[in-house]
Amino acid sequence: MRVFITGGTTGIGLELAKLYLKDGHDVAVCGRDLSKLSSDVSSHPRIRCYQVDVRVRAEVLMAVRDFSELGLDLMIANAGRSVGGKTKTPNFEAAIDVMNVNVMGFLHTFEAALAYMLPVGKGHLVGIASVAGMVGLPGASSYSASKSAVIKFCESLSLDLAHRGIKVTTIVPGFVDTPLTRKNDHSMPFLMSVEQGAARIKRAIEAKKVVYIFPLPMKIVMTLLEIMPRFLYRRLMALPMFNYSK
Repeated sequence: MRVFITGGTTGIGLELAKLYLKDGHDVAVCGRDLSKLSSDVSSHPRIRCYQVDVRVRAEVLMAVRDFSELGLDLMIANAGRSVGGKTKTPNFEAAIDVMNVNVMGFLHTFEAALAYMLPVGKGHLVGIASVAGMVGLPGASSYSASKSAVIKFCESLSLDLAHRGIKVTTIVPGFVDTPLTRKNDHSMPFLMSVEQGAARIKRAIEAKKVVYIFPLPMKIVMTLLEIMPRFLYRRLMALPMFNYSK
């Protein structure tokens, strides 16, 4: 199997790359800074590494084209960023960057993959979203909005491509210990290690799940918040325990 992972130099993407390499698959990773890759990964005989900024459509298309000459079976759109700390005052410069990476970068990735999957009528697209996309979290407007876009785009695409032989999986994790989440200055309930998170994601992909939300306690909490009448949700989020001073 041939696997391409964006944002594959650190965190969940890197751990997934290690797992697929261990299983003997051909893997490509891309990231803005390839120096973050450990030598044991970058020198692996079955890996190809591309320095790519997913915000730049041409760079994504070129890297995927280069790797996919021999085919592409699985594309994992994992590249993403957040703003870290919560704030009541919108930071539009940071919000624009979050949207460019998490939404436009995601679209560039799926576009590049489908150019090779649609002609052969097979393949698997995976979007890494977040439970933050299930509701509009206070202090995290751009991140919640960007991950909601990933969730809804994948949901629509799973319906549109079902008859074309292409599977679409939406991964909706809670807090996973990565360089991204370490920037957070708020509590992270049900935090799990990146190794645990990547292993669960890989199993969900292999099972071809349409949507996979984890861990279970976070799934329960966020699903209840998602289906809650919005006036009740707003009242709940106004409680002191969810408040912050910034």
